[in-house]
Amino acid sequence: MVLKGKKILIVDDEEDLCEILQYNLSNEEYKTDIAHSAEEALKRPLNDYDLLMLDVMMGQMSGFKLADKLRKEMGITVPVIFLTAKDTENDVLTGFSLGADDYITKPFSVNELTARVKAVLKRSNHAKSSNQAIVKFGEIELDTARKRLIINDEKIELTKKEYEILRLLLENQGKVFSREDILSRVWGGDVIVTDRTVDVNITRLRTKLGRFGQNLKNKTGYGYFFEI
Repeated sequence: MVLKGKKILIVDDEEDLCEILQYNLSNEEYKTDIAHSAEEALKRPLNDYDLLMLDVMMGQMSGFKLADKLRKEMGITVPVIFLTAKDTENDVLTGFSLGADDYITKPFSVNELTARVKAVLKRSNHAKSSNQAIVKFGEIELDTARKRLIINDEKIELTKKEYEILRLLLENQGKVFSREDILSRVWGGDVIVTDRTVDVNITRLRTKLGRFGQNLKNKTGYGYFFEI
């Protein structure tokens, strides 16, 4: 999953801390901007960012109030991480009740912060991918609303399990899934089926994918993945 180039806005009135955060996040190849107050942040095109990092204790408008305004009044759903020295249980619960994706207490290590940023961005990326109506790879289109496969404008009929396997592999392009992983995600734990069931469905999928069947690959001893 590619996270490089993701846009992050740091909102904090501590200039030295902002510079440290911007330097380290830039080293991770994120694009970072700084606002030294909530009021300054509100002048930015906030929906253009992939993550907002908000200090809780700021001048006239706190990070909590800013987040509340973003969520309830402006309808902005960009992920939020709170940065704060306030670490009581009530403070943390307040943060999450306002729609925070994480809550990091000061002082914190740079390694901890970058790891948490990466985790939030990954979750956000996955959610966006899962909510896409059309998953496209080259001439392949998987219509997740109508549950159908289209290749070169031709509709290809899939069984429910074939569709779910293909969607899993397309939305996680390049990631290898073992037979056990596929069984667990597609069939669930309540149905008893064998590993061979996965192989049979993969074989049928390759046939239906035509020349793209070669992109549905097997890594011997590990499992299946899709790669253009």
